[in-house]
Amino acid sequence: IPLSSLVPQSFSPAAASGGLLCFLSDCSGPKTLLLVNPISKIAACLPPTPTPRLFPAAALSVGPSSITAVVAGDDLISPFAVKNLTSETFLADAATGFYSPWTGPPSPLPRLCNIDPSRMAFAANRFYCMSSSPFAVLVYDVAANAWSKLQPPMRRFLRSPSIVELDDAREGGGGDGGGKIALVAAVEKSRLSVPRSVRVWALQACGRAWAEADRMPADVHARFCAAEAGRGFECVANGGVIAFTIKAAAAAAAAEVLLFDSIRKEWQWAPPCPFVAPYGGSRALRGFAYEPRLATPAIGLLDSSLSLSFQGFSG
Repeated sequence: IPLSSLVPQSFSPAAASGGLLCFLSDCSGPKTLLLVNPISKIAACLPPTPTPRLFPAAALSVGPSSITAVVAGDDLISPFAVKNLTSETFLADAATGFYSPWTGPPSPLPRLCNIDPSRMAFAANRFYCMSSSPFAVLVYDVAANAWSKLQPPMRRFLRSPSIVELDDAREGGGGDGGGKIALVAAVEKSRLSVPRSVRVWALQACGRAWAEADRMPADVHARFCAAEAGRGFECVANGGVIAFTIKAAAAAAAAEVLLFDSIRKEWQWAPPCPFVAPYGGSRALRGFAYEPRLATPAIGLLDSSLSLSFQGFSG
């Protein structure tokens, strides 16, 4: 599905929810979020964030008549300055008539964290994302406009951790917050008592403890390690399925996508993506939990006058 007529070159994909793809402006300064329905060819922009930022993380949750978006990261536009990590939230709900375009003071993130600018997962009115050095799970409560920190399992031995939302009750998750949170990561420890593996942990109902749900079988792990070659990987979930994509790999390896069905406890390789190899080794797949929808009524809460023409748009 071509997006060049809908998305300017100065935007990069950041999130997906409710049939909409979210693109974040690349330029440092106030950030613009562009929401696109690639099926209906409708697009609309959120108002620019009041706080200028460099490389923030962006999150999106879209319901039938509501939009929640979060931009979190450093509030400076220089990579050489001391970071002050905060977040801003956009809320629009047609059912209640509530509309809050980045109002209120920015919410500070927990101390001693380094937010992962990749993606966030949404469940039970909370956004979850990873922090590195050392690894921790950051939790943003939308209603309370407050952040907290959650310790992940085996945090000293994790590599390439990802937070995903799983929904075992239905085939499509869609990221609307009806599922549960899981953490996926490679485990690497020098002692032979803990063999190298890739594991999946589920966040328990109490919201503070983790339980191991599954781990990659030895034969699958061997092939996965050969393709990944230590470059790192990302995970995204839709319904009860987790997809593993490889970071910054050679074109052939980047086309490798591993799927884990958490309901059937099955691991299998997806067919190679035919659109990756022609672009060369500098490109890699990025996965989003996207469900095509012809109608996305929530986008009507925004100004869609830019839906078909972005000539002169600078972001």
